[in-house]
Amino acid sequence: MPATISASAGAVPNRALITVSIMLATVMQALDTTIANVALPYMQGTLSAAQDQITWVLTSYIVAAAVMTPMTGWITGRFGLKRVFLVSVAGFTLASMLCGGARSLGAMVVFRLLQGVFGAALVPLSQSVLLDINPREKQGQAMAIWGAGIMVGPILGPTLGGWLTFNYDWRWVFYINLPVGIMAFLGILAFVRDTKADRGQRFDFLGFALLSLGVGALQIMLDRGEQNDWFGSLEIMIEGALAVCGFWMFAMWGGVADRPFLDPSLLRDRNFLGSCILVFVVGIILYATLALLPPMLQDLMDYPVTTAGLVMMPRGVGTMIAMLAVGRLINRVDVRLLLLFGLAVTTFSLHLMTGYSLDMDRWPIVWAGVIQGVGLGFLFVPLSTVAFATLDSALRAEAAGIFSLVRNIGGSIGISLVETLQDRMTQTIHSVLAAQLTPFAPGLALPMAQRLWNLHSAAGLAALNQEVTRQAAMVAYVDDYKFMMLITLSAIPLLALLRRARPAAAAHAAME
Repeated sequence: MPATISASAGAVPNRALITVSIMLATVMQALDTTIANVALPYMQGTLSAAQDQITWVLTSYIVAAAVMTPMTGWITGRFGLKRVFLVSVAGFTLASMLCGGARSLGAMVVFRLLQGVFGAALVPLSQSVLLDINPREKQGQAMAIWGAGIMVGPILGPTLGGWLTFNYDWRWVFYINLPVGIMAFLGILAFVRDTKADRGQRFDFLGFALLSLGVGALQIMLDRGEQNDWFGSLEIMIEGALAVCGFWMFAMWGGVADRPFLDPSLLRDRNFLGSCILVFVVGIILYATLALLPPMLQDLMDYPVTTAGLVMMPRGVGTMIAMLAVGRLINRVDVRLLLLFGLAVTTFSLHLMTGYSLDMDRWPIVWAGVIQGVGLGFLFVPLSTVAFATLDSALRAEAAGIFSLVRNIGGSIGISLVETLQDRMTQTIHSVLAAQLTPFAPGLALPMAQRLWNLHSAAGLAALNQEVTRQAAMVAYVDDYKFMMLITLSAIPLLALLRRARPAAAAHAAME
């Protein structure tokens, strides 16, 4: 297992410069999870890709990052933290430049795969370093800084991506990583201390292969399920079977292997296990909401891409405010109370979103976004802190990789769930509404309705069908927000899994 950077976190020099350097790398990676989404239609034309093909630009990155994230602990222990960090930053920056210069869809997919491979370790390593260089009493504030980068990155990604694409070119979505990557690389090179590499550390190749099979098949199934009619498709059935087999065989192998890929002591830690379950829910809410809002604003409410991004930006402001507050409260208030507050506020924000309509202006969206940002900010930082509070420091890099993986899988599952619900409910509600629109419907007899939706002309029928589809889609969006509200509300009892305990390092020091 990787060693810590310093035996005494209080003695680490250049702590502020280390924090800035690793946070640049973290924000760069976090932005790239969503920054390319709004640029897909523009890439599609340049790369001559079909609608179902261009999504591989997103899928390739997600799958590669998901498969490689659990390896962070072993790679760090085998080669040393600083070396792995530098290679990851350099590789991610180079892959970003290659993505910006891609001339075909095949090249873009390969370069995005490389981005995912090199970027997988950035978030877990940054979390591990911040925990190592800060003493116990400052770890809450450190996790607030780290959480700000993780949470604000995906939120601001569509805004920045839309602005760059609209004002310059979609290639700048990737080129923007060059200056950030160079500054992060130089900062890590100059200020981060290396850990001792264990060249003799064994690697569970079979365990890694089985976990990779499960994660990779699950990610591809979730990404392609909606367009292939889920289990009505042979492809999705095969991918689902591979995912189940991979996870089941990984669990069985972990019980009999001498040195399994996933250290069993992680699962025996109640706080870490409970935090992983709760961060899975946080991943659903964060990424599913971000997947729903842009198409709702642009397709139903006719917001330009830059305006949609600006309307969503206050969500990040709410997150920043919450993380500044929670960084000061986390050492004074029971973490479970902070998490209860975060879940309650997030639930309330989703309740507000169930009141959305096509007639509203931007302010309900802005205020619900700010409130939800506050709620998520009060969730992510306490979870990131309590997850590692009772773990031995030697397990941090491995635990950080698993923690990030669980959050991302939660996001993937959440996105697939809400998009499937959105599509199915739109069709169902459309059929219900259309059944009531007969020539004898009182509303259609009004003079204005007859001018807009003349049932005796093809143009009028098409216009009426378009309006019915808009109304049905809006109702489906509201149902999605209600579904996520219920998920968040049901997570509150899970707080009973967490317990107050002294961190392992502190307990060990107290016995000396």
